[in-house]
Amino acid sequence: MAELPNQKLRANARRTELVWEGKYDDAGNLRPIERIALPFQVIETINQSRATREREPLLAGLPPLPLFEGEVERPSWRNKLVWGDNKYVLASLIEGDPTVGLKPMKGKINLIYIDPPFDTGDDFSFRVKVGDEEVAKQPSIIEQKAYNDTWGRSTDSYLQMMYERLVLMRDLLADNGSIYVHLDWHVGHYVKLLMDEIFGRDNFRNEIVWWYKRWTAASNNFQRMHDVILFYSKTQNYKFNQLFQSLASSTQAVHGDTRRINVLDESGRMITQRTSEPTKGVQMHDVWEIPFVVEHSQEQTGYDTQKPVELVGRIVDASTNEGDLVADFFMGSGATLAAAEGLRVKKEGNRSIYYKDKPRRWIGCDLGRFAIHTTRKRLLDIPDCKPFEILNLGKYERRYWQVNVINGGEKDDRKAVFEYLAFIVELYRAQPVVNQFSHLHGRKGGRMVHVGASDAPVTHSEIADALKECSANRFNALDVLGWEWEMGLHDVYESDARREGVDLRLLQIPREVMDRRAVEAGDVHFYELAHLETEIVKEGRTAQVRLRNFFIPNPELVPDDLKGKVKKWSDWIDYWAVDWDFKEDTFHNQWQSYRTRRHPSLKTESDPHTYQNPGSYKVLVKVVDIFGNDITKVVEIVIG
Repeated sequence: MAELPNQKLRANARRTELVWEGKYDDAGNLRPIERIALPFQVIETINQSRATREREPLLAGLPPLPLFEGEVERPSWRNKLVWGDNKYVLASLIEGDPTVGLKPMKGKINLIYIDPPFDTGDDFSFRVKVGDEEVAKQPSIIEQKAYNDTWGRSTDSYLQMMYERLVLMRDLLADNGSIYVHLDWHVGHYVKLLMDEIFGRDNFRNEIVWWYKRWTAASNNFQRMHDVILFYSKTQNYKFNQLFQSLASSTQAVHGDTRRINVLDESGRMITQRTSEPTKGVQMHDVWEIPFVVEHSQEQTGYDTQKPVELVGRIVDASTNEGDLVADFFMGSGATLAAAEGLRVKKEGNRSIYYKDKPRRWIGCDLGRFAIHTTRKRLLDIPDCKPFEILNLGKYERRYWQVNVINGGEKDDRKAVFEYLAFIVELYRAQPVVNQFSHLHGRKGGRMVHVGASDAPVTHSEIADALKECSANRFNALDVLGWEWEMGLHDVYESDARREGVDLRLLQIPREVMDRRAVEAGDVHFYELAHLETEIVKEGRTAQVRLRNFFIPNPELVPDDLKGKVKKWSDWIDYWAVDWDFKEDTFHNQWQSYRTRRHPSLKTESDPHTYQNPGSYKVLVKVVDIFGNDITKVVEIVIG
């Protein structure tokens, strides 16, 4: 741990605290928490009818009605799955965003449970199905850099990361709210001191021990078979529903038909007495014996660090009531959201019986693309799952990065654009030609390069302009680099390229571009977009979508351990969904098929959809591959 930065600070210290490098500046002042609030983008809605969505002003960007407990009106709330850096997401939730119907969330969340990384390098691997086989999926480069290099680089950097986020979480908690932080022996003792400082020692409620059994390994230590969960409230006036456990699983002795229980007498002393009265058990203690999520469990998702629903459900039951708001900002495989959605488990002999209980509202966040995708599938598997939406900070986060990182805070638009284009062209290992053409920004070998804007999708007209400029200057090959793509773009660009006589490739700008460490390490790779072929089958007012083909144009970028496991084109697909009436706005998920560990097969033909009225409709198909990347295709149909 770092020493206090100067003599003045050491002399004036008035409290016991944990100090690390970066907590204080050189003048001895506590560094302020950076609060960067950015607008949200809604990129997908799930389990909500089009009619419901269109009649709710909350969802049309109008000022939202009162929403939370204690307010008079309560319009429909859509649960939220957010993809992005939780530091930005936390600050953005505090400020709110009326464009997506989100009021300022400061003081509104009733329960936060987080299971942050334990300052180790192996917290984020998981397993995915490829055809009939399963392979280990390592974290993406951006996840490795963010989780391992940044947080695992040193204990100082880990503590700074946790400190900043815990302060923001405290601001989001309601006055009657609680926070549970799940840790193990690596950093639990350090984080306890952080929690004391941020939430106050008087608001420490329990240290819960999660005791589990697992295979032992040869060691010169006692076998490590527990984690700890630190339970703090925001104030002394916190919600708590007393839970009970059976006498047989407690430390109480059982004697025949009578039981000995400990009770308080009138003077407050603990006494032991016999009883033969039926009882709901004894108050639950803070050592919980709950098994790991085993290999063939119904809730297994493939994440090595997955936590049992029984564990998180117990926390949700203790600290919230039906309709309260639960949040998890290190979401992983989505156990907290499943528990908040009402999923519970009970034992009947050796069987685990899953059932649905009283749901809460929820917000989940994770940096990993595959965590978002895994959680989406997990929620869809819960019967009668409440409507939810997927959001990100998308173009707003990229715009902030462009202005403040690439351009050093320079807001001169023209200069900012040139700096940005030069940066992307250099990362693509191309030569800049920004000042020579209107729509071409680089040259790589015999191919010209066009770079899409950081804060907007690449459009059909944008590609058409670049193709025309190539043709006019007798360039016969073009690479277009983009962050996002106009919906259905892939249906039209190929014909444009053929007409202009230009060999065209579309490549994804990866999120790693925004991570300085990934750039410095040379770990940034641009991937050509996958190719999707579909077919619409109509009969009267009924339509079905069939997948015809799907392939990844860069097989050399596929890990060797996957290549031999792909037997047919559909093995590349993990999930696909259909919006039967796409309105050029958010993707509205109305039908989906996806693989799970229990049901690894995938439909390649959708269920029939019947249109109520004749007319022209756009059908949007979204496919997510086994790496978590998605591609869309739009097909126009006429219903007579």
